[in-house]
Amino acid sequence: MSEAQPVVGQEVDEPGAVEGGRFFGRLEAAVGRAVVGARDALRLLTVALLAEGHALIEDVPGTGKTTLARAFARALGLSFARVQGTPDLLPGDVTGSSVFEAGRFRFVPGPIFTNVLLVDEINRATPRTQSALLEAMQERQVSVDGTTHRLPTPFLVLATENPIELEGTFALPEAQLDRFLVRTRIGYPDEAEERRIAALYRDGRLPGEEVPQVASPDELAALIAATARVAVAPDVEGYLVAVVRATRQHPDVRLGASPRASVALYRAAQAAALLDGRDFVTPDDVAAMAPAVLGHRILMDVDRELRGATPGQVIAEVLERTPAPPIAPLAGRSAVRDER
Repeated sequence: MSEAQPVVGQEVDEPGAVEGGRFFGRLEAAVGRAVVGARDALRLLTVALLAEGHALIEDVPGTGKTTLARAFARALGLSFARVQGTPDLLPGDVTGSSVFEAGRFRFVPGPIFTNVLLVDEINRATPRTQSALLEAMQERQVSVDGTTHRLPTPFLVLATENPIELEGTFALPEAQLDRFLVRTRIGYPDEAEERRIAALYRDGRLPGEEVPQVASPDELAALIAATARVAVAPDVEGYLVAVVRATRQHPDVRLGASPRASVALYRAAQAAALLDGRDFVTPDDVAAMAPAVLGHRILMDVDRELRGATPGQVIAEVLERTPAPPIAPLAGRSAVRDER
């Protein structure tokens, strides 16, 4: 693994926003050694990590979901664990359990005690096992036999779903879906990208082994802290909340996005701004993040859904009808630097 490159500089007071775009460029180049054609999905995974959320990857088998998760963790120097969702998977198989040894109980941590946890085909796990993830995703802790165990920092759950094969699956409840900051997909590559993917495996080696580390734990922690400092002007904040509230009034929607969705969109917009090298959020950041943040939080009216209405269409209409404030960047070092 190559030596980590610095993410946070030392010549400016608030380097996080300035270096955010450069950081993602290095991350994209590193992950690109193992995964081809997944830039949008990679960006959303990065947004989820910087905003201290979780990501749901919904796609058909064979599109590189597991490879992307492994390469993402390796490029950031994070520990990685994978859990395969099956009907016989028990909560203790994920969280860990207590074993009686030498006259006393000893806690044996499960795979959840890692930085990046890939829950493959989460909808094949039973509701009981799915619910075991709720405390970990929300509180960053696991409670077993009355004892609370803190999870590592950062902690990111990447769950995958196959939207086509539904036999033997258990639909995620709304409370579980609401814990995922973003939902994304990779999709099929074009012909040129698919040829590049095939060429990656021609010598029999796994491409993930070639992914270099591009950030140290301290540098990543500094970027996460910088994300929380990205400013949101009052008019942009009002626009963000108006977009979320408009989903509850749309005629095609049975249940709109909750206040937790407003928080998620706020944090995702901050991370998106940071990755673009800014220390302030614009209405475009909000609009860009809205489909990934709100799409899985909307319950459609059954009759309207049968007629072809989709959450994506609802969000597109909401964004079109909700007036965005004029872009007036907050006074900040990155804004001044851009003007120069």
